[in-house]
Order: sequence, then C-alpha cells, then structure tokens
Amino acid sequence: MRILIIAEAGVNHNGSLKLAKQMIDEAAKAGADYIKFQTFKPEKLVSKYAQKADYQKKTTGSQESQLQMLEKLALSYDDFVELKRYCEQSGIGFLSTPFDEDSIRFLDCLNMDFWKIPSGEITNYPYLVQIAQTGRDIVLSTGMCEMDEIADAIKVLEENGAGNISLLHCNTQYPTPYEDVNLLAMKQMRTAFKKQVGYSDHTVGIEVPIAAVALGAEIIEKHFTLDKNMEGPDHKASLEPLELSQMICSIRHIEKSLGDGNKKRTASEQHNIVAARKSIVAKCAISKGDIFTEANLTVKRPGSGISPMRWKELIGTKAQRDYVEDEII
Repeated sequence: MRILIIAEAGVNHNGSLKLAKQMIDEAAKAGADYIKFQTFKPEKLVSKYAQKADYQKKTTGSQESQLQMLEKLALSYDDFVELKRYCEQSGIGFLSTPFDEDSIRFLDCLNMDFWKIPSGEITNYPYLVQIAQTGRDIVLSTGMCEMDEIADAIKVLEENGAGNISLLHCNTQYPTPYEDVNLLAMKQMRTAFKKQVGYSDHTVGIEVPIAAVALGAEIIEKHFTLDKNMEGPDHKASLEPLELSQMICSIRHIEKSLGDGNKKRTASEQHNIVAARKSIVAKCAISKGDIFTEANLTVKRPGSGISPMRWKELIGTKAQRDYVEDEII
C-alpha cells in the first residue's frame, strides 16, 4: 500500500508566484505526491466584517480584517494555470482547494485528479453540490466535525454524483495540541463510513503524521513553508523543506514496514534460524546404548539439530552412537 502524501502549500507563498514555484520545487524534491494550494476570490470568501481566527491574530496581528489579510495572499487564476504547468514539468501532482463557486468552475477546467474539500466547507451545502456534480473523486477534511455532520456531507456528495470519497481526520487548531489530535478517531470513521481514511495534520513536528500512517492512514496532508519566520498566518505551524523531506522519508519507511498483516517468517531472517535458535545437545559425554535423560541432555545453540520442541520424544530413547559434551544429538 502506497501512502498518498499531499504537501499543503496553502497560502504560504504569500501571494507570490515566484515563491509558489519555489515551493513546488521543494515539495517535488522532498518526494511528495501532490502539492496543494488554495484558490479563492477574497471578496467571495469572506465578508468585510469577518475577523481573523485567533491563531491568525497571533501570527499576523489584529489590525486588519480577514478580508484584508486574504487580499494580500491571493493568486490570480492565470497564476494557477502557470502553477499547474510548472507542476507537470516538475513531476509532482497539482491540487488546489477552491473556496467559492467561481473558483470551483475555474479549477474544474484544470482537470485535477481529485478535489480536496477543506474542513470549513463541510457544512456548505451549495458548495458540496457544485463539487459533487463534477463527478470527480473527493478527499474531504473533517476538522471541527461531529460524526453526524460527516454523514450529512457524504450524503449530499453521493446524492449529487461525486466520485470516490476519502475522509481525512483533522483538527483545525494551528498548531494542534497533542492531546486534541485523537488519531484513533480514524478507526471510528473507517468503520462507520466504509471509506478510505487519512489524516490532515496541524501539529508541530513530524511525529503525529508518521504515527497516523502506522495506525492505518492512507493519505497524509501536511502544511509546509520555505521559512517558518516569513510573514503570514500559517508559516509557524508548517514544516520547512528539510522537515518535509524527513517526514516523507519516515512515512515511506513505515509504509514498507506495515506489511500484509500475515505473521510469517521473512526471507531476511531465514538465515538467522541456525544462529539464534537452539538444538538438543549432549550435556556430558554419552556412550552408545546410554538412555537419554534430563541428566545427560541440554539445550544450546546452534539450531541445526533436533528442535527442543521434540524433547519429550528423545527422553527415554537409546543413544545410537557415542557423543562428546556439547555435540548436537
């Protein structure tokens, strides 16, 4: 099973096409399957009265509104056409999450492999309908959700023609406190909805997404940035390129380590049997015709002789030849 890894660029390009391309370079170099941006018209996403989230106030101040902040972070539709082309040249998949109806229509024309719906839109009925009617596959983040809200969203999507739906467990606090991660919720979601399940991470560091893979996540999404010290709302809770590379490398190791779930001896350990297991050996000198007893037999390495599991079979039988101390029976 190959884990799908999405490097979330989001708005960490700070509205710069040049920085966005640099992020594509770094995500491709790190080994991500996709890089994901965010496509929106600021005035269609938030009202002029909308305030920033608390974490955004901490990272960018509280003087400006959410609309004013987003106006500085938006890329043009032409920019996204260029970014998709650049992704194709760089060998990494292009994704962008739309946040308004016009952006859905625009991105649909770019023929992305699937839609990534963010947690904030899971209760947006018109949005879900429009996305579903494209017929594409969907990866749905479930931050801030109760199980019934997830069920409602899935119903809307499926009733309106959506393709395959995958669910990402998520906590939308930036950064997410470890005690609020609740990775085991993935199991509940998988059981309840019979869907592929993954994890969208907002914790500090790389440990939690790696643990999510070990617990069965098949998709991992993680924010990254070129520099955590850049101005902008999400940089501080993102990975820098080296950290992204380390996370992906670790996930690939875990991916290989999961196996098929069937307990069996592997080819790599086959040659260790003789060295690590034990055989029945002579505890002392034994003459031909002597009776094997617990007094003259013992168990020692190597494992090239009779298995100690046959101990009871051997006790009470006669030696067919002479043995010296430590000789394998």
